[in-house]
Formats: sequence, C-alpha cells, structure tokens
Amino acid sequence: MTIGNLMRLLSDGNVHSGEQLGEALGVSRAAVWKQLKKLDALGVELVAVKGKGYRLSQRLEPLEGAKIVERLPAQARHLLARLFVEDQLPSSNEYLRQRFNQGAGHGEVCLVELQTAGRGRRGRVWTTPWGQSLMMSLGWRFEAGVTALEGLSLAVGVVVSQVLEQHGVAPKLKWPNDILLAETGDELGKLAGILIEVTGDAAGPCEVVVGMGMNLSLSESQRAAIDQPVAALFDVHGGLSRNQLASDMVAGLLAMLASFEQVGFGAWRDEWNARHAYAGLPVRIIQGERVSDAIAGDVDESGNLWVTENGYSRRLAGGEISVRRRL
Repeated sequence: MTIGNLMRLLSDGNVHSGEQLGEALGVSRAAVWKQLKKLDALGVELVAVKGKGYRLSQRLEPLEGAKIVERLPAQARHLLARLFVEDQLPSSNEYLRQRFNQGAGHGEVCLVELQTAGRGRRGRVWTTPWGQSLMMSLGWRFEAGVTALEGLSLAVGVVVSQVLEQHGVAPKLKWPNDILLAETGDELGKLAGILIEVTGDAAGPCEVVVGMGMNLSLSESQRAAIDQPVAALFDVHGGLSRNQLASDMVAGLLAMLASFEQVGFGAWRDEWNARHAYAGLPVRIIQGERVSDAIAGDVDESGNLWVTENGYSRRLAGGEISVRRRL
C-alpha cells in the first residue's frame, strides 16, 4: 500500500472506515492506521468522525496522466515526449536531470503529488502536503549555449501568468522568479516559484530543467510556518480542475520552450513588464551582505531588472539577489 493509493481513496472527501480502507487496499486496519498517521505527519489534514472513520478536511483532485494528455492541444502533444505523474519524489527537477543523464529528458514533463526535498531559489525548501499544490518540471535541450537562455525564468513567469489569466486569476510577477497573488485587499503573497537548472557550457548545447511549484491550498498552520506572505490559488478560484490547470501549464510552457531559442526573452519582455508587481515602487535589494534601497524600473531584453538608486540607474542581473517591496 502506498500513500498515493490511500489518498486517492480519501480524495472524494467522504468518510471511510478503517475496515473499508483496508479491504480496498488489501491490508489490515492496523496498516491503514499507520499510513493515516504518516499522512498527518506530512501535513495532510484529516478529520476523525467518531464511530465512522476518517475523511480529508477538504476534497482534492488527484493528478491523472491520461486526463492531462487528452486535454492538450495538438501542438503540445507533438512537443511532449513523455509525461510522468509520480506520487512522491525527493525532487521533480532531480528526476528529470537523471533522465537527461540516461539520454532522455528532452520534451519530458514530470508532475509529482508530494516532494520531500524540493528546492526553491537560494537553497530554500519547497514542500506542500500531498495533492495540495501543482509541482512540475519540464526538460528541454537547447542547441545554443547558456548565454542564449537569458531571461528564460522570466518568460516562464509570463506563461504561468497567462494560463492563470485564462481562468480569471490576475497574478503579478516579482523579479526574477516569483508569481504573486492578492487573495484579499492589496497585499500580495507568493503563489508560485520557478527554479531553472542548466547543464552545459556557454557555447555548446545545454540541457535545461524548468521547475515550477504553485500553492493550491494552504491551511492556517501551513501559512503560519512560512516566513513570508503567501497565497493559494483555490482561495480565489476553488472550482478550477487541477488536471485542467496542469494540462494548460504543460501546453503553454512547451510552446514557449520550443520558440525561446529563436526569439529570446525580448519577445516576452513587454508581457513581463505589464505584470511587474513593483514597477515604480520603492524596493529593498539584498545582495549578499549588501542591503540597499531603490525604486524599481522595468526589465530589459536580457531579463535584467533596472532600478534607480541614489539618483543613478543600476542593473540587477541574475544570481543571489532578493528584491522586496519597501513599505
């Protein structure tokens, strides 16, 4: 019995007795109870109904590869080499990096219900309970060198935003790799993060893994444990199908990756600037030990962010730089 099998049985939100779960999974009630304890430890909120059994605190829609593929447009099906939907992995990015090591990886997509060692920018851990996020990685091989990939993470942000806008959600973009959303009022919280990993050299072919993690549901306890404002998509759009969202994201990102080498970030620059969360606003720039205040400007055709600091223009390139709104 896997946690994924148990979660799929519980995903309808109905009450299931330990005996029913055991019969369905072919294990003892004691084995079911042990797995339920594991779910609790993983942050999955369970409700015990006295004398009847257990249910999830809210329904969820498990990812299904067949549903995701059948909803893809023809172009995306052509670009997609293989789709993996995994119950649990240390990291979907690492999974695709291993696929590249095995001679595959290009045009492949990995979605995972639970990551146990997912990473964000600056080495931060990205983890959410089983089935309550959208975590995916896409592999793509580029013939040009690493320098041709300037601004790629920002183009990913534009595509993610465009998909959400198709579903009536209006996110903002934070340089260089975050998607923000206002749930109530004007405060923006982090909805999703992007992590791009490249292997190759500056001149020759390179292999890219694009990772994206998005909060769909967050409990109050999960929010309290995060040291920054956060947002969850289902708080503003609870009726959205998780499989439809996954399919739309795969289609949009594959199309972007297929054209990026030819057109570069310049084709996405205006779209990014139109969604810039901090354009014209005071920001705090944290770069290693250096902390400075500035006014945020636009991004250029290479994906660099321009700011005005002490009356002078300054360009922020990638790397370990954090830009935060200064109130």
